[in-house]
Formats: sequence, structure tokens, C-alpha cells
Amino acid sequence: MKTIWIMNHYATDTFFDRGGRHYYFAKYLIKKGYDVTIFCASTVHNTDKNIDTGEKKYKEDTVDGIPYVFVKTPSYQGNGISRIKNMISFYIQLFPVTKKFIKKNKRPDIILASSVHPLTLLAGIWIGKRLQVPCVCELRDLWPEAIVKFSNLSKKNLIIQFLYRMEKWIYKKADALIFTMAGGKQYIKEQGWTKDITPQKIYYINNGVDLDTFEYNKEHFQICEKDLDNEKIFKVLYAGSIRKVNNLGMIVECARELEKKEPKIKFLIWGDGDEREELKRKCKELQLNNIIFKGKVEKKYIPYILSKADINLLHWQKTDLNRYGCSLNKLFEYLAAKRIIVSDVKMGYDLLEEYQCGIVTEKQNEEELQKAILKCFFMTEEERSVYLSNMQKCIENYDFKVLTDKLEKILKDTERRK
Repeated sequence: MKTIWIMNHYATDTFFDRGGRHYYFAKYLIKKGYDVTIFCASTVHNTDKNIDTGEKKYKEDTVDGIPYVFVKTPSYQGNGISRIKNMISFYIQLFPVTKKFIKKNKRPDIILASSVHPLTLLAGIWIGKRLQVPCVCELRDLWPEAIVKFSNLSKKNLIIQFLYRMEKWIYKKADALIFTMAGGKQYIKEQGWTKDITPQKIYYINNGVDLDTFEYNKEHFQICEKDLDNEKIFKVLYAGSIRKVNNLGMIVECARELEKKEPKIKFLIWGDGDEREELKRKCKELQLNNIIFKGKVEKKYIPYILSKADINLLHWQKTDLNRYGCSLNKLFEYLAAKRIIVSDVKMGYDLLEEYQCGIVTEKQNEEELQKAILKCFFMTEEERSVYLSNMQKCIENYDFKVLTDKLEKILKDTERRK
């Protein structure tokens, strides 16, 4: 039996949600006979929850047969100094925690260290060297490229330059790289790093959905909701965060114009965020009756909600990073719901275009979005069935059982090379 350690600072919520990328990887690897443990922080991101480890540096617990190690880290709020301290603490504590953990448990045969931030990758590489086992680094975000795109910091900034050097070092020293976006090789090529980072060790595993769990939740966790149940309206549904980066103001403007053209079209907005109340006030001022903010619901209800839509809307503030592809969890939930998807975020390596299972606008603006929604509104059943058939073909390739098979092959290949 091979022993695998998965290190992901933010996997803590997967313990409570009983779902998520590394939860499913661990679940299906364990079914294949592997011994898997997930190392994560004691803090739960975007909450004030912090698992009590007592006087110890870590606490062990198990859910659905998956062992977790919660590494003691300080609580934080927002994205300021307290969060940076939390990241550094997780990095530092991983070294003594794994050293102590190994005294009572098996040594790993391989480590899978996952970002978002790069310190977890650094820890995975150093711990792998100490234990003389390979470390596979999984990139779910492009740091510091994302910082440059979403902030006022320049690539010439000394801190940013240091982070780029750290990023290159990680990519070079990792025994294998797994990007969750399809354009990982393109990114490395554009950075000019191909001499130091061989393409043979670069892999791609996107996010996905556990189809069994999705179908179970759709059937067993339903809500009685008048707008969802109203067959007289054409439901355009958005599910996700309501923050500045999500650019929902554009959806409000789109709804404003569509109300004049097709009053049957209603926008149902599920989720929460710091812009929600402001957008609600704006809709009230504009006297819009075709956009309704539904609030936040537990994740288990999302499959049923998505399955009741006429259109599921994929929308956020477009950036230059989109040329490398998308690994948004929401996309795969939308695909599993088998309702028409409209995306106004044109990107590289787009699955909706590759499988012809959704409508993607050329530009991100109110006019283009209106056209796409109206196209769906007037779509024939025959046209709709083609999209849904293609959607089924696509999502079958992104079931976590299939993705775990891909991960297993990568881990085996990496061990052989080592």
C-alpha cells in the first residue's frame, strides 16, 4: 500500500463540507488501496472558526474514512497582515508537525503539495527532500501573476520580483507540476523558463464534480421556492460570490434592458458578498422587478437550484489571466446540472467551446450578454438537446473518479522518474 500525504492549507472546509477537490482525491485513492492523509490549517477560510488543538501543534480527525491533520494556526480576518501571519504559521508548523506525525504513522511514499499560496509548495518540497520522497506541486493559482493583475503592483516591484524567483525555484525543484488550468505549459513558456523546467514533468488536472454526490444532493436536498417553481418565467440563474471582482453591476444593467424586451426573463441571484446590499438598493432605485437576490444557501442545495434554471450564467470580471484557462468549481456544477450555460468570460482552452456545450460571448458587455440570453430564450428544443448532449460528454470527463485516475497515473510516473 502506497502512502500519500496531501498538503493544502485551505482543505479544512472539505472536512466539514464532506466534499471538494482533495476530499474526493483522497476518497477515491483510498478506495484504490492507498493510505492518504490530508494536512491542512486549523482555521476555516472566510469564517471565524478555528479548530481547537489544545496544547498540541496539531489535531487528528477522520471523516468518511479520510484522515485529516489540522495544523495549529492563528485566526485571521480579511486579506491583510493577519492572513499573511496565518500563511507563514502554517508553513513553519508543517515541519515539526510532520516530524512528530511520522513517529506514530507511516512515512509517505510521495507528497502532493497544493497552493493557493506558494509557502505550502515550499514546505512540501523541503519535507520531501528531508524524507527522500518525491513532491508533486499542484498550482491552483498563478502567484505572483495574479497579484500583479489584481493589484497596483508592478512586475518591477522588488517583492513581486522575489516572488517570481520563488515561483521559478518551486517549479524547477518540484518532481512534477500539476496545473488546474490547461495553459500551464503556455505560462511557463511565456515566462521563458522552459530551459529549467522540462515539459515532461508538467501535467494538467482541472477541477471537477463528483457526479454521484451531485445527483444524490439534487434528489435529496430540495427547497420549496416560488420563483424556482414558477414555470411561467424564464429563469437566468447566477450562483456565487457578490463582490466587486464578480462585476454583478453589469448583470443589473443587462436585466434593466431585458425587462423592456422580454418581461418573462427573470434573474435569480444566489450567493452573498459585500456588494449585495448596494446592488439591491440600485435595483430598487431602478424599480427593476426582474432581478431577485435570493441570499446564500448551503452547498448541498446548489445541485437542485441549478437544475431548475433555464440558463446558468457564468460571469466574473474578465482578466488577462483567462488566456490560460479556467478551473472554476462553478463551471463543473453548471455542467452537471445539464441546463444551458451562458458565459460572458471568453478564455483560452474554453471547455464550453471545445465541447460546444454552452454559449460564449465574444465580448464582455451588456449588449453581448443580452443577445446570448435572448438566443437561449428563443431556442428550439432540438437546439437545446444538442447542447445538453454535448454537456453530458464533457462532464463525464470531469467526474472526480476520472480525475483521480489521472492523478494516480501522474503519481506513479513521478515515483518511477525519482
